[in-house]
Formats: sequence, C-alpha cells, structure tokens
Amino acid sequence: MSDKRAARLSPDARRAQLVAIGLDLLADRSLDELSTDEVARRAGISRGLLFHYFDSKRDFYRAVVRQECDCFAAATEPDPALEPVPWLRSFIAGFVAYVLEHRKVYLALVRGAAGGHPAAEDVGERTRETLARRVAEGQRRLGMPDSPRLSLASRAWMAFAEEAITNWPLGEADAPTELCAFLESSFIRLLGALDRPSALTP
Repeated sequence: MSDKRAARLSPDARRAQLVAIGLDLLADRSLDELSTDEVARRAGISRGLLFHYFDSKRDFYRAVVRQECDCFAAATEPDPALEPVPWLRSFIAGFVAYVLEHRKVYLALVRGAAGGHPAAEDVGERTRETLARRVAEGQRRLGMPDSPRLSLASRAWMAFAEEAITNWPLGEADAPTELCAFLESSFIRLLGALDRPSALTP
C-alpha cells in the first residue's frame, strides 16, 4: 500500500479510478498479466480493499474490458440524424481515431474479443457484434442491396479495417485522412457488391 493515505472517494468514483488504472496498465501488458496488487498500490489502497469494490479478480477484469469496449462503441456511434454518406464517414472516422489513440489496449481487448480471456471474452465479442451491426446499417443506409451474406461481409470488412488501421504508415500529416478515404472506398467496394458475387469473370 502507498505510504500516503488514499483519498476518500465515493464507491462509484473508487471503482472508476481502479478501472482507469487497470486500463492504463494494459497499455503494455496482457489481461492475464494485469496485477490487482499493482492496481491497488497505484490507487493507494490495500489489495483487500480493491475486492471490496469488485467481487473477484474476474469481476475486476470484466469491468476493465467492459469500460474499454463501451468507450469504443460510443466513439464509433454516429449521429442517427446524419444523412447516409456523412453517417458512414462519421462511423469510419470514429473507428480510425479510437484505434489510433488506443492501439495497444484495442488490440489486447477488442480486436481479439478480450484476447480470448475466459473472464471477458463475451464482453469483447458483444462489442464486435455491435460494430458489425453498424457496418450492416451503413450498408443499408446507402441503399446497397441486402444479402444473406451481409453479416459475414460486415465482419470481413471489420477485419480488413482493423488490419489497415493498425498497420497504416502514419508518418505524414494527412495519413489519417487518407486512411479514412481508403476504408470508405473498401466499404463501398466490398459491401456494395454483395449482389454481384461473380462480377469478375475470366
């Protein structure tokens, strides 16, 4: 425990503080490597007190993953009043901005559905389902043809987008803008061709 007495916080504020510390630590380690001892030390409380706010280590892990996933989902939710093209661009821009800003934590918790960790895998997977539904919604908003393969195509585009965002060269000032345009083009090409599976023929 820290030599300094921990500041008195409301239960909700203390939980939020502990989750924030957990997310900060995940910038350079996996969920399995997240130490509740270190989290408690950074908060200036005992490990036993940490478990006054969380039922178990599993409960703490789930709270950390849920916070990250909720923030990601919120960052990629466009204003429903937007017209179709601005709606799609808002979704893509939010996706790009969030992953670029939270790359390590995103890769650890969201892209891999919480890294396959049994304590929180379902939380990450639900978030990916939410994003896939938004991809499908964007496809429909643009008036593209429906297809029984839309759900599969939505997931495929997400995987493509993740790979592009996490590996895009960012050395130039307009790189994020170019990335967004690239992802918009890929969205139109992939999800706009669901009714034309044989468009490319010998």
